[in-house]
Amino acid sequence: MDGISALIEFMKMRLSRRSAINAFGKFFVIAFAMLSQSAFPYAAHAQQSPPNTQSSASSNSQIQSGQQNAPGMADMPGMSHGQMSTDQMANEQMSHAHHHMGAHMHMTAARPATPEDWARAEKVADELRVSMEKYRDYRAALDDGFQIFMPNLPQPMYHFTNPKNAFLEAFTFDPGRPTSLLYKKTSSGYELIGAMYTMSKLATEEQLNERVPLSVAQWHLHTNLCMPKQARNADFTQFGLNGSIASKDACDAAGGRFYPIIFGWMVHVYPYEATREKMFEQ
Repeated sequence: MDGISALIEFMKMRLSRRSAINAFGKFFVIAFAMLSQSAFPYAAHAQQSPPNTQSSASSNSQIQSGQQNAPGMADMPGMSHGQMSTDQMANEQMSHAHHHMGAHMHMTAARPATPEDWARAEKVADELRVSMEKYRDYRAALDDGFQIFMPNLPQPMYHFTNPKNAFLEAFTFDPGRPTSLLYKKTSSGYELIGAMYTMSKLATEEQLNERVPLSVAQWHLHTNLCMPKQARNADFTQFGLNGSIASKDACDAAGGRFYPIIFGWMVHVYPYEATREKMFEQ
């Protein structure tokens, strides 16, 4: 939980007391969902650094439509880094926890797909599609305990996370019980587009493969986080989940705190897409 603690500390430093309390509550939901605690039953496979499989750089083309346009700090219209409010700086960093981040994203290695893999993956998508149908109305998701992560922050995709599902996903897998539902914002509310499954960061690739085949969908971890020890006047083109620092040596040199892995394994599924390939694009 060290990486999560660092992000929470960052938010506390950057937000006013009232907004920090609100943001902390929302962040706890998604942090809990990522299930990175060592208490889960995969301790024998604990890793202190990202596993040596496929680099995220080779996976750029697989970003789901709309995600690749998530704004970075320097990309926000009409606002330079020095002009950003403290709330915007904190929220921007947190919003990138679920978008492509180059060296801050680690993907499982791709495998050759077999007919059996596709059959198993399509069964997952079919069960998910049936279970999700009731949540086309996002208010039904809220009624069932899903909570919106950072609802006031403009995002290309919103995660509605269920803490109970997140806890259960650490131990058992049910395709009809995703950790998060994925929505796009519309003029009248939210449009359901997919879901996210999670697993402990200590899980092996074989354990991930048993849930959603690695030959069909690449699971991902968020990695190489360097956080400033003091957020005030910190250069967030270097620090954070969208920063340029991606190694412990560079983080130490910049006076930051380095976290090899934060959160846990994640994979997205989009069961309403027209082709099976697009259903499992990451």
